[in-house]
Amino acid sequence: MRQKLFILAFLMFGMLSMTNAQRLAIVDVNALLQEMDDYKVAQGELDKVASKWRQEISIEMDKVKSMYNKYQAEQVLLSDEVRAQREEEIVNTEKKVMDMQKLRFGPEGDLFKRRQELVKPVQNKVMAAIEAYADDRGYDLIIDKGGSAGILFLNEDYDKTDDIRKRLRN
Repeated sequence: MRQKLFILAFLMFGMLSMTNAQRLAIVDVNALLQEMDDYKVAQGELDKVASKWRQEISIEMDKVKSMYNKYQAEQVLLSDEVRAQREEEIVNTEKKVMDMQKLRFGPEGDLFKRRQELVKPVQNKVMAAIEAYADDRGYDLIIDKGGSAGILFLNEDYDKTDDIRKRLRN
């Protein structure tokens, strides 16, 4: 008898959870982007700009190495004052190159800004298509499997942040 009640309860629970099931989809945004001509053009332009900037930085680093090699060769013949002056010049030049590298490739650098200008509109187009698809097909949650974006679309009915916030205030 207990076993029959347990099975009946299990079936009822299963049916109840099926009626409240959320519709879930998984999308590979990177694959979608790689197939878009706009993205390929933007990525090509970014690659060209980054290559140019890398070359500029490499030339400047070669100048620093040249300065250092010249200093090493002449170091014995230099007075203490001139030696200190040259060392400071080398350090300052190297710092300028490092600053240039940070300006171009840093987290808020020129490449990041350029990527935002070129790639963001394409990403927005993909996100709009995902949201429209979710609305048309009745999906509650769409997750990105290819990138680090995580949740791409969430039906706001499932966001319970305010409910938890209210509980925390009580």
